[in-house]
Amino acid sequence: MQPVANPLINLAPIVAIFVIFYFLLIRPQQKQQQEHESLLKNLKTGDKVLTTGGLYGAITGFKGDDLEVQFSQTVKLTVARSAVTRVVSDVKTGVVVS
Repeated sequence: MQPVANPLINLAPIVAIFVIFYFLLIRPQQKQQQEHESLLKNLKTGDKVLTTGGLYGAITGFKGDDLEVQFSQTVKLTVARSAVTRVVSDVKTGVVVS
């Protein structure tokens, strides 16, 4: 008679693959999402931001969940808070925030 293989040994590679996926894909993505949510919560008037559309502007005000962003001396738009990709500090937007 042949010895019967332990079924837990057959599951070990599947568990190992799940652990690898968790630490290489899922966990870093969750961390990045939490950092972005924190960035969106801490926006304030005067911050220079980059939108998902690639436009640089300065926040001039808030309207509920939306932001009022000035892109030039004459262009001021209301954008969704979630449209902000990042806060930038070294970009000259040409916007004077008063």
